Amino acid sequence: MTALHDLPAHALLAAYRQRTLSPVEVTQAVLAHMERWEPHIRATYLLRPETALAQARASEARWLRGEPQGLLDGVPVTIKDNIATAGDPTPLGTAAVELVPAAADAPPAARMRETGAVMVAKTTMPDYGMLSSGLSTFHPLSRNPWDVTKGPGGSSAGGGAAAAAGYGPLHIGTDIGGSLRLPASWCGIFSLKPSLGRIPIDPPYTGRAAGPMTRTVADAALMMEVLSQPDARDSMSLPAQDIAWGEFDRGVERLRGLRIGLLMEAGCGLPVDPEVKAAIEQAARLIESAGATVIPMQPFMTQTMLDGMDHFWRMRSHIDLQALPAERRDKVLPYIRTWADSAAGMSGTEVFIASHQFHLTRVATVKACSAFDYVISPVAPNVAFQAELPSPTNDPLRPLEHIGFTVPFNMSEQPAASVNCGYTASGLPIGLQIAGARFDDLGVLQVSRAFELIRGAQQPWPQPPAA
Repeated sequence: MTALHDLPAHALLAAYRQRTLSPVEVTQAVLAHMERWEPHIRATYLLRPETALAQARASEARWLRGEPQGLLDGVPVTIKDNIATAGDPTPLGTAAVELVPAAADAPPAARMRETGAVMVAKTTMPDYGMLSSGLSTFHPLSRNPWDVTKGPGGSSAGGGAAAAAGYGPLHIGTDIGGSLRLPASWCGIFSLKPSLGRIPIDPPYTGRAAGPMTRTVADAALMMEVLSQPDARDSMSLPAQDIAWGEFDRGVERLRGLRIGLLMEAGCGLPVDPEVKAAIEQAARLIESAGATVIPMQPFMTQTMLDGMDHFWRMRSHIDLQALPAERRDKVLPYIRTWADSAAGMSGTEVFIASHQFHLTRVATVKACSAFDYVISPVAPNVAFQAELPSPTNDPLRPLEHIGFTVPFNMSEQPAASVNCGYTASGLPIGLQIAGARFDDLGVLQVSRAFELIRGAQQPWPQPPAA
């Protein structure tokens, strides 16, 4: 028997309809499981069991009346710290932020509340979301369930850890350079960074997307049906579109006849670990054996592009930090302060050249991908690293050397997913990135689902250490 906290959303909804399970007993099971795990991985913020149970009881009453509120009524969900929830402070992972209750739900949270999902907790992130780790001056250090000496990745750190640990089936994170896909890769889960604007978000920002973090493509597709509903607060959102998210499963046949680019070198940043390389190459062979044509690609990113984006973000953060009172600025993680303050001497010309790399990255990415139906690559050149480190390099002047495969698809606005494709000898997960053309979010889900069907056997999900 599958434990209640491990059941996917589709199974929970079917059981609610048949009245073989209730949202209350599922929420109780999830909360009990979280209680066992949380001392070890510290994935949550605002974990309030009584609030979650009150939502579950309201959902149970609706199901008993035969009047579910929406598609996800009674299904447990967690939401990242930086997605505002009405009445709750939004610390952005840093002790420097003044804790002011949010006036309203941000769009992803609003969609969850409207559909009756049970919001069991919010999840952790690093200071301002500027790290690919769970290191934060506000939250306790988040850790990876597969190996608690390692980090879960970031900046959707708690979301990745929560999904892998079984804190219910549904989790929402955000991504501006890899912050959904990196923790998905390092925690062995599935995530989709959708096309820019597919999921409305507030505040919007160039390259920033919210997306699902789940154990399966099926649950991510279910979330997309809800999260992609329009919201006027996002000035960058796409027009409402009737997408058949329920058609995510077209079987292995979906791969037949596709032209798929295989990108094994990012063109910048860290070299690819041998175990990562082997896992991606094996995934490519499986995809080819299913009838796709897999064609090696040349790198299209450059170190200049990556450095330019890094330097522009440094200046943005430097300006933001300088605007803080000194006593609050001193609370920001020193690694972040060092990184941001390194931009203090940049000239206007240097800032412009740095900002122009976003556009050059976009153009290069779209051009390189245009010859293919989909592109596969590593999500990251490395696997999960020590939990206490802010980045794989632990160098504030080389902080983004691991995002060369992920960040181009934020700038090109293309959908890109991470799906587990293997493990290291020590048992750490490895993610395969699957990217599609702009707006082809459903296609990326379909190809990801096809890969789920042909990949090797998956390791059992990690369990909390014995008490």
